[in-house]
Amino acid sequence: MHMADALVSAGVAGTMYALSAGVASYSVKNIHLENDSKKIPVMGVMGAFVFAAQMINFTIPGTGSSGHLCGGMLLTALLGPYAAFLTLIGVLLIQCLFFADGGLLAFGCNVWNMAFYGCFIGWFLIWKPFKKSGLSKTKIIAASVLGSVISLQFGALSVSLETKLSGITELPFIVFVKTMQPIHLAIGLIEGLITAAVLIFIYEARPEMLEETGNNSTAKHTTNKISFKKTLFLLFIISLITGGIISLFASSHPDGLEWSIQKLTGSTDVAGKSDKIHSFFSSIQDVLSFLPDYTFKNSNAANGTSFSGITGSIIVLLLCTALCLIIKSIKKRKNK
Repeated sequence: MHMADALVSAGVAGTMYALSAGVASYSVKNIHLENDSKKIPVMGVMGAFVFAAQMINFTIPGTGSSGHLCGGMLLTALLGPYAAFLTLIGVLLIQCLFFADGGLLAFGCNVWNMAFYGCFIGWFLIWKPFKKSGLSKTKIIAASVLGSVISLQFGALSVSLETKLSGITELPFIVFVKTMQPIHLAIGLIEGLITAAVLIFIYEARPEMLEETGNNSTAKHTTNKISFKKTLFLLFIISLITGGIISLFASSHPDGLEWSIQKLTGSTDVAGKSDKIHSFFSSIQDVLSFLPDYTFKNSNAANGTSFSGITGSIIVLLLCTALCLIIKSIKKRKNK
């Protein structure tokens, strides 16, 4: 669901940057790292995991389309809404700058569409109520699927609204909405099942990682089967395997957004806008993206995809960890 710059006007892009930045600032103020040091490595490892998982496009049967994990519901279940939102910003930023996945001008839109709904709607509407009376595998599956479907429906609708308000494409709004919503319903269902599978693994290995989210004092977890460090290590190894090997088998079908555009125009691309603002952001992205489309420049070699998956996962891990340490340091200074 990564939007390209060609879909958004400067005005809409600026508005979405402001909204996303406002939520990010609010998240920084409300995240509590000084009293929960374990959250820092979880943010890093799960950020790497989501980056790698987003490289795996899965085919939507009978449509000719594909989808990928957004990750908001997964992250917010483990980290709470504030840390999850900041982690997903890190993932989207690395994708945008280094892999040209999603436009730089459209970055604020992509943060809102892919991170805000899953992290905040997913937490306050789904996970928080579900966790009140304790978790079970059945609850995890129900919450994962329901939350993924709802957050993707909101995200898909936002894409259509942002495109309409931008007014720089000829995509008919009503038809675009009618195309986007059903395909993202199917993608949401599959994402929900994937999210549930990952969370059930964590629930079996370290149940307190789920039960303690947002409320450290009331966790009632069972005996852990795997140590905290081993759980994180396994998840990071899975991230590297996913990005480095499994990504080679990702679906080649266009994702839900590209598929919807293709249905309406006959092509997965829309004509780019050539004004100075669009050109400026495009030129920055061209310079910074050393692995565009997750491969080496001017090459379609498979080793480029593997290198991208492994490199991106490591960069996201380092970025999210560094972000945590900076926030923690700033808050310590303010509290002195």
